[in-house]
Amino acid sequence: MSLDPAVRARIESLLATNPVVLFMKGNPNAPQCGFSSKAVGALDAAGADYAHVDVLSDPEIREGIKAYGDWPTIPQLYIGGELVGGSDIILQMAGSGELHAALGLPAPDRTPPAITITPAAADLLRKAIDDAGDGYALQIDIDKGFNARLQLAPRDEAAIASESAGIRAQFDLASAARARGLVIDWADDERGKGLVIDNPNAPPKVRNLTPAQASEQARAGTLTIVDVRPADERALASINVAYATFDDGPGEIEGWPKDTPLAFLCHHGGRSAQAAEHFRALGFSKVHNITGGIDAWAAHVDSSVGTY
Repeated sequence: MSLDPAVRARIESLLATNPVVLFMKGNPNAPQCGFSSKAVGALDAAGADYAHVDVLSDPEIREGIKAYGDWPTIPQLYIGGELVGGSDIILQMAGSGELHAALGLPAPDRTPPAITITPAAADLLRKAIDDAGDGYALQIDIDKGFNARLQLAPRDEAAIASESAGIRAQFDLASAARARGLVIDWADDERGKGLVIDNPNAPPKVRNLTPAQASEQARAGTLTIVDVRPADERALASINVAYATFDDGPGEIEGWPKDTPLAFLCHHGGRSAQAAEHFRALGFSKVHNITGGIDAWAAHVDSSVGTY
């Protein structure tokens, strides 16, 4: 396809202004496709400083960048104005260290993580690997939210690999760094029945707070409440305690110190729970969700607060 000169000029301006640019779906904090998420994960794990362009919000760039580099898919990474490739190439380069070299960064630490697979878990995993046939290993992927995924994958001699209980576990570069000290166990108790993963590197879980607890701590100055509802909803019902909002986006709060105590509030507790998990994934260590939302606040803390 031909490329409109005005779109070409926009792309060239972006590449001239920013040494590293990722054309992706969504943004680094909320990728809108799995391939973009993988590319972001690799760049973040490398410690890259990069600009991003959300092609979903700019249809001209979405189609134009495909023609510009003669590359049909998104995401696309450019370094120094040159096309590097899509997510598969980015991941391969990250694993080999080529990405760090291209970005001018120190070579990555490829030390295999020390992990523990308990005997009970090993019995189950060994059977699954044997059933898959020769040449398979356990692949462990851990995203930036420290959610772990276990699957069987062909044995990859180039992968970062650890062994526990006679089982080979393979990792990509980012997952290896997040897996140090990981324990895989088999449970049949109050935790449920199945494999249980304990990762000492994961941020603490989101904790629930009642509206009364949140009110008391906020008034004492030991907690910041973030009302995630838009302004029109807050106009219908709002707490009489100081709070922050996302009116200008979450970026400012995301830049706060990671040990800032935060409690998220919405109408009933659903949207606030999602926001809390997002900040937990960013590494915030004191994250809470206010159960029941503004309706519960009106019922149990302040009856003058409206309901809707």
